[in-house]
Amino acid sequence: MSVLFAILLFSMLIFVHELGHFAAAKLSGVQVNEFSMFMGPALWSKKIGETLYSIRLIPIGGYCAMEGEDGDSDNPHSFGHAAWWKRLIILAAGAAMNFLVGVLIMVAIYLPAKQVVVPVISSFESFATINGADGLQVGDKILELDGEKIYVQSDFSMLLNLNPSQTHDLVVLRDGRKVTLKDLRMETHTVTDDSGVTRKLYGMNFTVEPLNFAGKIQYAWNQSLDTVRLVRLSLQMLVSGKAGLGDMTGPVGIVQQMTVVADESASRREALMNMLYFGGFIAINLAVMNLLPLPALDGGRIVCVVITTAVEAVTRKKINPKYEGYLHGAGMILLMALMAVIMFKDIFMLFRG
Repeated sequence: MSVLFAILLFSMLIFVHELGHFAAAKLSGVQVNEFSMFMGPALWSKKIGETLYSIRLIPIGGYCAMEGEDGDSDNPHSFGHAAWWKRLIILAAGAAMNFLVGVLIMVAIYLPAKQVVVPVISSFESFATINGADGLQVGDKILELDGEKIYVQSDFSMLLNLNPSQTHDLVVLRDGRKVTLKDLRMETHTVTDDSGVTRKLYGMNFTVEPLNFAGKIQYAWNQSLDTVRLVRLSLQMLVSGKAGLGDMTGPVGIVQQMTVVADESASRREALMNMLYFGGFIAINLAVMNLLPLPALDGGRIVCVVITTAVEAVTRKKINPKYEGYLHGAGMILLMALMAVIMFKDIFMLFRG
């Protein structure tokens, strides 16, 4: 059951992306030839006005086929004939819808919460070495670590793990004013719990605060922004070589990870919440990745609209859309090849166990 739920959840996240394009196109007066839920052979279809609506066999995503989207068209209601700002809105609407859904999922997760741990220091352990006159103090709210904003308490340990240096720069809120702590030495103390698990601790404890309705919305928003940052850090690691192809995963791997998360949960409610959190993370991930300025992605198409609009305004000559089509076609081939490699890697790892 968890596998089916994971597949449907991931598929719906792709579908809402296309729904964003569809809604923006309709509102902008651009003709949509077909709007489909899922892929493959049609199970049901009906034409209403200019648009064919369909439900297809394979429960993966969907698509929004706009007139003149991939080439020139004489139709005045085609995508290419729309004002440049309308095209930008249409292209960005898919990612915007993914981000909105991701935020709403986060809100749904944290609405039942009565309290959360916040990055405000409540006390120090006896072995702590980071406190004192020149260090952290009880009541400090940690705002930044090495230039990265602390959105939620878990960011602190996550960012420390990414940068294992013993000295760090922190910005804290102390008695209503910001205080910068430069080159603070962050030494760990190794402890072993009753179950034999060894952990490295910094010796600080954080505050648990009750949440009102506004606080729940704010916390969900902070989690969403934190997810955007995680995607950015992951991309930086890929570019810098700290992460490679083996660290990337596709739809097969995502569904498998969501299933593992559900199966390892202590209860059905916990499994549902964990899978929803994973879904919110993926939704925001899809939003950010689709806006990357790469050919075939929405971000790449947005860049092309901006460049062609600027060039045409200067030269007073219309650029043949086939050249942009070639660029995105080549990008799509490379993207599909990368996805195929990642998919086979995920399948291999799945059967390998």
